[in-house]
Amino acid sequence: MDKKETRALLEQVAQGKLTVDEAVLRLKRQPFEDLGFAKIDHHRALRQGVAEVIYGASKTPDQIAAIAAAMLRQGQQTILITRLSPEAAAQVGTQVKLDYREMGRIGIVGALPRPDGLGRIVVASGGTSDMPVAEEAALTAEALGNETLRLYDVGVAGLERLLAHLEELMSARAVIAVAGMEGALASVIGGLVDCPVVAVPTSVGYGAAFGGVAALLSMLNSCASGVSVVNIDNGFGAGYFASMINHREA
Repeated sequence: MDKKETRALLEQVAQGKLTVDEAVLRLKRQPFEDLGFAKIDHHRALRQGVAEVIYGASKTPDQIAAIAAAMLRQGQQTILITRLSPEAAAQVGTQVKLDYREMGRIGIVGALPRPDGLGRIVVASGGTSDMPVAEEAALTAEALGNETLRLYDVGVAGLERLLAHLEELMSARAVIAVAGMEGALASVIGGLVDCPVVAVPTSVGYGAAFGGVAALLSMLNSCASGVSVVNIDNGFGAGYFASMINHREA
């Protein structure tokens, strides 16, 4: 049960449509469920506004499917599974109805929610090679109820490609800038927009890129004041953080 459902429940009590005992019974669900190999935090949405997300890497398909089934039993409408390989997705899909997006390695159980954020999140990638991480960020944002616009292959090597989208960038509530190599895209965008920029360094690049460390250090040293940085290839973390920005009232 998330914050919206809890508020609706309390409103029903206030309106006399539900007794206090009936409401208490609904809220008395165990805060976590022990499956033996996993302890599912069913009250996370109530505490944080976002339900638990399944990290698919290193879990077996049976474990992933069992966790998703337990979440469905507790009434979760949309379940996000990150870092899900195509092979695991094929097996999970035989046990639960799964929408698999291979580019971002994201599995979605249930329907994507209607966007209810305050504005739009723009996801920009430096190059085509950065798209898997960018898609992880974009799909995460969409699964958390955000309108999302993708601007891919708009890196600084051809700056006119980025400048052609100034209107979309300047009207965003938050921008996710995904780039490898030297990671300059985040600083450039940060100097153009008045909203927060979430920078995602990727492991794309030649030898001296050091698997994304060069882009990470560039982004951390950005002279654009509105730039915050997540870990290398952490599209999920960027999408989650941008969603928090887009759902927070002034």
